[in-house]
Amino acid sequence: MIPDVLQFLIDFIYPLIIIANIIFALTVIFIERKNPTATIAWLMALIFLPVIGFILYLFIGQTFHRDRMFRVKKEYDEKMTDLIESQKKELFNQQISKLPTVSDAYKRMMLMLMDGNRALVTTDNEVRVFTEGNSKFNALLEAIRNAEDHIHLEYYILKDDDIGREVFAALTERAKAGLTVRFLGDGLGAAGPKSSFFSSYLEAGGKLAFFFPSLLHIRHPRINYRNHRKIAVIDGKLGFIGGFNIGDDYLGRVPEWAPWRDTAVMVEGHAVFSMQIRFILDWNYASKEGTIEFSSRYFPEFNGSAEASLPMQVVSGGPDTYWNPIKESYLKLISLATESVYIQTPYFIPDESIMDALRMAALSGVDVRIMMPSKPDHFFVYWAGYSYIEQLLDAGVRAYTYDNGFIHAKTIVVDETAASVGSANWDVRSFRLNFETNAIMYDHQIAKELKEKYLLDLHVCSELTPDRFAALSLKIKIKKSVSRLFSPLL
Repeated sequence: MIPDVLQFLIDFIYPLIIIANIIFALTVIFIERKNPTATIAWLMALIFLPVIGFILYLFIGQTFHRDRMFRVKKEYDEKMTDLIESQKKELFNQQISKLPTVSDAYKRMMLMLMDGNRALVTTDNEVRVFTEGNSKFNALLEAIRNAEDHIHLEYYILKDDDIGREVFAALTERAKAGLTVRFLGDGLGAAGPKSSFFSSYLEAGGKLAFFFPSLLHIRHPRINYRNHRKIAVIDGKLGFIGGFNIGDDYLGRVPEWAPWRDTAVMVEGHAVFSMQIRFILDWNYASKEGTIEFSSRYFPEFNGSAEASLPMQVVSGGPDTYWNPIKESYLKLISLATESVYIQTPYFIPDESIMDALRMAALSGVDVRIMMPSKPDHFFVYWAGYSYIEQLLDAGVRAYTYDNGFIHAKTIVVDETAASVGSANWDVRSFRLNFETNAIMYDHQIAKELKEKYLLDLHVCSELTPDRFAALSLKIKIKKSVSRLFSPLL
């Protein structure tokens, strides 16, 4: 006989799930109006996998109320419109200083991002590149310890481990010294540390907030609308942006993933103001302490060195942006390439526009290369990426797996002319569902440096060739096909 509990599930719970699936399916079609590919994928999941589809939709579906969820953030963002527009006119009604070597095509890209994302062009920046965690965190810790007025950190992941404790010990010391110290973590990615982890920091006067936290104060079950940014601003003068989160694995201290390969940049110059604006907007949405005013304290006057001349834009995107500025910046960079496009990403689930742009670039004679990890940290995402890579090989795109640990860098380098470094992966989640920020640099030297690092990485890579795909086991091919089928949901 069927146990009473199981009979109850069959007679009562399962019909409720079926009814909920029907409601969700109607919501997908008539209210959310997802793109056709995502709509079909959700309908298949809800109809053919009713229980699994129901659970997936609770955790990673439901986008119809995102405007209401982030309305406050938009209101703060709109306050910046007049300032951004006036600065844009000032920049483009006159000759932009220190841009003699930037082509008209890239100037049009700058204008596109100013119009579409209010991303200011700054031209007095100095940049230092980090490709491994120890040097990056040594620089960050030094900057924290030398801070004089305020420290703003915004990270998707924070872990209660050696580097997490070291960073918060440094933050606590500066808070005790009377500085204003704020840390903004994501409600999912930074939910690991217990409240005791923050006790000393809060007692010292440090301020803490979480973006889109769980109402139950536990690890948030929803994986959409995550603040995936990694930004640090020190005194409004020094900024860090890139792919590193705060955890020992990002320093290569976790054997399973070591050595860890990532990319971040440290910036001195007025591009730091754009990072500061981004932090303030996110903090004002997430924090309960009241709004941070856009005062001169957080945007101090300073003069960089006379040699500082790197043009840069800081571009942000997320569910609160009407367009997809991160994706559009990637598309524009690919379209402007004449020699090479070198991409590094841990997750590669592009939409059709990215696929078309890469294919067209390769068919036009551009050397297009994509580097991804050799082992998955997210099963379905990894094998879905394999399927997209295989589709591009026929067009002449070359792809590689990074075999020397784990590669987490999110970069694109075009020719030796421009490059993007930031938090955004090459996937639908970064383009539409997460809050991301990238630094786009229009500079020969920085692009050349990143290209040279890419070429060095190729020495510890294996190329993904048609023969290699043909030799995959039947089990792997099934994984790849199933993952590709549900990739619009990932």
